[in-house]
Amino acid sequence: MYVLGIETSCDETGVAIYHAQQGLVAHCLYSQTDMHSEYGGVVPELASRDHIRKLAPLIKQTLQAGQLPSHMIGGIAYTAGPGLMGALLVGAATARSLAWAWQIPAVAVHHMEGHLLAPMLEANPPEFPFVALLISGGHTLLVHVAGIGNYQLLGESLDDAAGEAFDKTAKLLGLGYPGGPRLSELAEHGKPTFTFPRPMTDRPGLDFSFSGLKTYTLNTFNASAKTGQDKADIAAAFQAAVSETLVIKCRRALQQTGLKCLVVAGGVSANRQIHAKLTDMAAKEQAEIYFPRLQFCTDNGAMIAYAGCQRLLAGQQQDLRIFARPRWPMDEIAACREVGGG
Repeated sequence: MYVLGIETSCDETGVAIYHAQQGLVAHCLYSQTDMHSEYGGVVPELASRDHIRKLAPLIKQTLQAGQLPSHMIGGIAYTAGPGLMGALLVGAATARSLAWAWQIPAVAVHHMEGHLLAPMLEANPPEFPFVALLISGGHTLLVHVAGIGNYQLLGESLDDAAGEAFDKTAKLLGLGYPGGPRLSELAEHGKPTFTFPRPMTDRPGLDFSFSGLKTYTLNTFNASAKTGQDKADIAAAFQAAVSETLVIKCRRALQQTGLKCLVVAGGVSANRQIHAKLTDMAAKEQAEIYFPRLQFCTDNGAMIAYAGCQRLLAGQQQDLRIFARPRWPMDEIAACREVGGG
């Protein structure tokens, strides 16, 4: 079965086609980064309007790339949440309408489940069960994954997510948008000479908190000479603090669960230092670690097509309602025990 996946949760329009046996057939992505950079961040109304303009042509482009006529599509998967409500509605309404017109089933996919399953698109996918670290602009989660839809939340951010902290810190340093990649690039030119705290690592538990780290960065910057090198050193110290915090929490999660497999996904997983530090920790813990390829770390349609395909194969589908949920806790995702060893 060929499944068309649609992702419109924030500022990327992603479309892909996944086949249950053949794997990923085609995928296309349009990023709104240039448009939002003028405003220093994502403007929800502009994001929604741009999805409207780009989604239909992108679907056509993806079908052409896969050399598939529309009647070959057997199901549609779309991101229903969490995300920006207007942006979600564009994808949900389009997917639901196409499914009705083509007389095929549609299924709503949780955005973070898409990220969690993105490494399954690789030639050497992880096997269940495993611990997943999901790090993005809006979420920092540690999850025990027994199978598709069978998730137990181990820890989460109590305030700013890791990606959000990167973006806000970059803004404090005057680096512009998108902040996370720019801060990471600047950090490569600095040294972590400043001593930054590793929040919530001095107590038991697997929750995160990055809001105080952002404030600590601001105070450090204001107390410095504010030279270009100071900015680079502060960026390096901030990145090192986040990286080490994630390492400490992931090590705890592996030790507490007794599992020897760690999946790291979401936009922040593309950060080279975080990638390297977690890989080193996993080796010391004699655990396997899996990342999606770089193009599937950020939002994309391929991960939604894959997740939706698994759920459609298990018999799950949505009725004719246009379903969108801007806030959607992972523990409220329906189980999918028929597939993936759950």
